[in-house]
Formats: sequence, C-alpha cells, structure tokens
Amino acid sequence: MPAVTAKDITVLPRVNVSANAIARGVRSITTAPQGFEGEGFPVRRAFAGVDMAQLDPFIHLDQMGEVEYAPGEPKGTPWHPHRGFETVTYIIDGIFDHWDNNGGGGTITNGDTQWMTAGAGILHIETPPEHLVMSGGLFHGFQLWVNLPAAKKWSPPAYQDLRAKDVALLSSHDGGALIRVIAGEVDGHKGPGSTQTPITLVHATVAAGAELRLPWRKDYNALVYTLAGNGYVGDERRPVRMGQLTVFAEGDMIVVRAADVQESRSPELELFILGGEPIREPIAFMGPFVMNTKREVLQAFEDFQRGLLGTIPVIDKSARPVNRSGEGSKLGNGLGNGVSGSNPPAAEEILGVHNTPREIIEG
Repeated sequence: MPAVTAKDITVLPRVNVSANAIARGVRSITTAPQGFEGEGFPVRRAFAGVDMAQLDPFIHLDQMGEVEYAPGEPKGTPWHPHRGFETVTYIIDGIFDHWDNNGGGGTITNGDTQWMTAGAGILHIETPPEHLVMSGGLFHGFQLWVNLPAAKKWSPPAYQDLRAKDVALLSSHDGGALIRVIAGEVDGHKGPGSTQTPITLVHATVAAGAELRLPWRKDYNALVYTLAGNGYVGDERRPVRMGQLTVFAEGDMIVVRAADVQESRSPELELFILGGEPIREPIAFMGPFVMNTKREVLQAFEDFQRGLLGTIPVIDKSARPVNRSGEGSKLGNGLGNGVSGSNPPAAEEILGVHNTPREIIEG
C-alpha cells in the first residue's frame, strides 16, 4: 500500500491554500464496525452511525480488506440489481472483476477505479478472477455509493473504467503528502472520473509528522476516512486512527496531520477524502435501491422480480472469468443460480448482498 506512487514527489504540482482560508472544524469522529460482504469478504462500514444528512450526497462506504487471502479464500458478490445511484469501486491492492448487463465491465487492479451508474436499473457482479481464487493474495479497496438527484435516477446505465495512470497526482505545499485526485477537482487539478453528482474523491498519503492543508470547496461537505495509520484532524488536532471517519464542519480547507510515530506495518497516514454538493432531496433506501420515496423502492423490487432490470448476460468463458453464480438466465431462487423467471427471487435474496438496510430508511 498504496498502489499509485510517485518516483519523485518534488516534481509534482503543489497544492496551495489561500492565506485567508478558514480551516474546517471537526463535527464528529466515528469508528467503523467490521462485518462481511457478499460471499464473505471482510469490510469496515465507514458510514455506520452517521446522520445521512451529513453524508449527502453519499449513501454507503465500505473499506474492503485489507486482507491476505489463502488459496481458495478470495470472495466476491453474486449477481444483484441496483437502481437510483452510482457505485464507485477503488482498488488499492489486488484484482477485482466487474460485469454488468449493460455491457460494462473489466478487470481492475492496483490504483484502478470502476464507476457504474445504475440509473434506471442494472444487474452486476463483483468477483475476484479465478486465478486469484486459486492462488490467493492481497486484497484492499473501497466501494462508495453516490446518490443521484431525482432528475437523474431514471438515466440510462453507464460505466467508466478509470486507470491508475490517469489519476491526477499532486503534492502538498511542503512535499509531505501525495494527493491522488480520482474524481472532481483540487486546486484546479481534475481527476479522470466523470460525476453525475458534483463530488471530489481523493486518496492521500501523509508522511509521518507531515501536515496536509487541502483546499476544499465551501459548498461541498467534507469527509475523511482514515484507512491506515494514525494522526490528527482539524486545527484542534483531534486524534484519529485506522477505521475512523471524520465529518468536518464548514470552511475552506481540510487540515490533517500524521502522527510523528507510525506503526511499522503502516508507516504513513492513509486517507480517503470525499465531499460533494448536497442534493437535499428526500431519500428512501433499502437493500440495493436508493430512491426518493418508499413507493419507488417497492416498485424497484417489483420491477426486479418481473425481470424489468434485465437478465444476466452470457459471458464468453474464453475471455472472461467463470462466475460461480449462474450465467445467461434471469435471477431466480439462489440469486442467479440458473433458475429462471417462474420462481422470482424473494427480497431477502438481494437484501443481504451488501449488508444494507433490510427495512426502508427514509431521510
């Protein structure tokens, strides 16, 4: 960790902060509970316990791993549906495959990102390739759900393949931090991701004892998840450690400092920094669907069970990994086990895929 580095950080563009910039205060710090995702890979639920109004426009964030799999252990998710938002999968270490019934998909590895717009509805699968299942290996990444405003929830599905080489690399003012801009803009430097909802995503590495003062749009919220190491947030220097999410208040910049002494396994402070323009619309969220009303969520389940979100595509096994969850059929009992439309799946079969709410949450 991390996958994307710079041979010489001193030659990178420096991020500058106005002398009049106001540091954002710390609103809250929460610790992510640990659980398991899909077929059983370990995750930390970064947004657990945080008011959804403070997260807007984000819905869900999982840190997947870091885990060293033995042969036969790598896990994924089975085929499942989404509607009403976007999924962003960022891989720091390891390999992951994505396929969907809109024709999007491919393999991402160290530093790559897959960006899927579910829009009106899509089916997809996320799984390690077969060779990784056989060999085992290191896996570490994030999945983020970005809400869509009502006007875009019914947009056509889309897919973006963002490669590590395209990420914008910047340096902090003193050269003590490497800043990777995945999407959005930092100090005039744009990342490769095209966003339906105005947001910025950054992965930053801060050297022990260094301070990152990052300019941040005043109309965006600001969230910083500590994925490794320990340090301090805000000018008030509140301590944070791995697995904690900081929600910042209003201001012009984010301030984070790495502790002078780090653990040997995490010699630097690693941060996933995100923020966006709040949508400020009603939310109804249950399982794999994020809509504006309870009726729309129930309609999504009905549409899925009727096959209106599509069918699982037949995958060319000579070019793509074999999936263990069924191909070329409608999702049936067992969530894609090859049973077609006569026995539509129960809600329980898709509610458990991302360990998301099993009852409708409205906000």
